Amino acid sequence: MSIWWSLHLRREAASVPLARRLLLGTMETAGVDPDISFDLSVALTEACANAVEHGGLGEGSATSGVPDGTEAYHVTAYLDGDRCRIEVTDSGPGFPPATVSRRRPSLAEHGRGLDLIAELADHVRFRNRPGRGAVVSFDKMLKWRDGALLKVS
Repeated sequence: MSIWWSLHLRREAASVPLARRLLLGTMETAGVDPDISFDLSVALTEACANAVEHGGLGEGSATSGVPDGTEAYHVTAYLDGDRCRIEVTDSGPGFPPATVSRRRPSLAEHGRGLDLIAELADHVRFRNRPGRGAVVSFDKMLKWRDGALLKVS
């Protein structure tokens, strides 16, 4: 079984619960264990919130030709076999080098959401696309509810 979806969202706070609800609905319909679904939805919420807060081209957005706050970010989710992969891509300045190479939790005022993603997922990667923004991708092995119709055998 394989399911994937992709969203192109405005960089606005109201877009975050939309992505979360779509993920939760997909997982519930597929029969994914609710605890796994919850972990992934929290991680997705943190990744989307990061894209909304930091993923724009900056004040004035002169290079994009659109007003502040209207740049977009992208969310793609793949349920493939017994694994889920989620990617959140923005068009901001990218992560500072210390974030991309970080191996342990931060005590800084900002960035704890990225640590939460790392704790909730089985594998996480923070990377920059030079001149095009940042990508947060994370994977988690799925567990299934008893009797799930789309369960991988």
